[in-house]
Amino acid sequence: MTRIWLLSLLFWTAAEIGGGPAWAQESVPSHAEAAPHTVAQVSAAPLTIDTGDTAWVLASSALVLAMIVPGLALFYGGLVRSKNVLGTIMHTVIILCLISLLWILIGYSLAFGPDQKGVIGGLDWIGLEGVGLAPHPTYGPTIPHQAFMVFQLMFAAITPALITGAFAERMKFGGLLLFAVLWSLLVYCPIAHWLWGGGWLGKLGALDFAGGAVVHISSGMAALVCSLVLGQRHGYGTDYMAPHNLPLTILGTGLLWFGWFGFNAGSALGANSVAVAAFLATHTGAAAGAAAWMAVEWVHRGTPTVLGVASGAVAGLATVTPGAGYVGPFSALLIGLAAGTLSYGAIIWKGKLGYDDSLDVVGIHGVGGVTGVLATGLFASKAVNPGGADGLFYGNPTFFGLQVLTVLAVALFSLIGTYAIVKLVDRFVGLRVSSEEEALGLDLSQHNERAYS
Repeated sequence: MTRIWLLSLLFWTAAEIGGGPAWAQESVPSHAEAAPHTVAQVSAAPLTIDTGDTAWVLASSALVLAMIVPGLALFYGGLVRSKNVLGTIMHTVIILCLISLLWILIGYSLAFGPDQKGVIGGLDWIGLEGVGLAPHPTYGPTIPHQAFMVFQLMFAAITPALITGAFAERMKFGGLLLFAVLWSLLVYCPIAHWLWGGGWLGKLGALDFAGGAVVHISSGMAALVCSLVLGQRHGYGTDYMAPHNLPLTILGTGLLWFGWFGFNAGSALGANSVAVAAFLATHTGAAAGAAAWMAVEWVHRGTPTVLGVASGAVAGLATVTPGAGYVGPFSALLIGLAAGTLSYGAIIWKGKLGYDDSLDVVGIHGVGGVTGVLATGLFASKAVNPGGADGLFYGNPTFFGLQVLTVLAVALFSLIGTYAIVKLVDRFVGLRVSSEEEALGLDLSQHNERAYS
């Protein structure tokens, strides 16, 4: 009896010291698993840095950087005519540099600083004041606060870079610089705060795991405005404007696909089960998107194309992004199939409507973002991510309604905000190059360089 009593005492003591038996702890998700990219509840326990989580978030930040340069730069660069390849690549590279500095100085504070009435972050963290190496209870309690800030910096940089595909081959370089700065501050930062920084949409319960609304809907709607305001390229519909270097575009596609694992799985903010689910959903969505685009194009045009497969893969990646950490692999497959089909249809309709979205930002990212956010409202499951929500197909119509609201709010805000910004930029520095400069090409007219001698 004494031995039994002593063993019981030892077990009770070990449980008290260790925080409970292991089987009980396994059923409770960590903060990083419970609510990635959203405001988590503050833990009463001291926050400690987990080296595995930190390593994954830093690696993911580098992966997203590879998406921007060289990924997006080469993807877009190969799609334009040879006289504009350097100018197009320059757009992506300089936006990365500008927005990185802007994010450190003020952007991060506006997007993720202390909430101001659900609309925007405060100015408390200007110049990263107060953003140190200790974990933040909301933005990754197992990683340094600055690691989260750097990860978000990459999202802030790639979003305006995506828009440049809409006005490729015809925008002034000075106009581009002013547009990128104003759009990042006045459109991107508020939307990021609404969903990820403690703003009104996040408080209502809307979910956007890795940027379907924050990145893709916002950039897609901005692309639509830019293409309409700048007008068609000279010779659009009559001149030969096919991509000048498809191998370059395929290389960019591969780098985008590779980096997107950091974009989506990194948004779990830790090396955990949600990151694995997001990783698998990302690959599944991309593969399904490429296959669907190929099949639809084959039926419609009689020939499958390399450009179509590349476009379908990117459409699948963009569309699965908002639900990557909330849906299972079969749901991701269905989302990818929808992405390839709907984005292809949107690009066919672009020709009928007549607007010149040079590199199909609206059809791929805008349509993909809307489809993905709504699909999250259908397929999200707490069985995949306990910190998420159950979607309409799991008996939760209210959550689907929130996703619809998210689409409408973000799309409308981006449309109105972008229109105001492009009009302002046009008034002060001008948007479009002259007819002579456009005929000469951006490489020579804007940068006095040639890609090919």
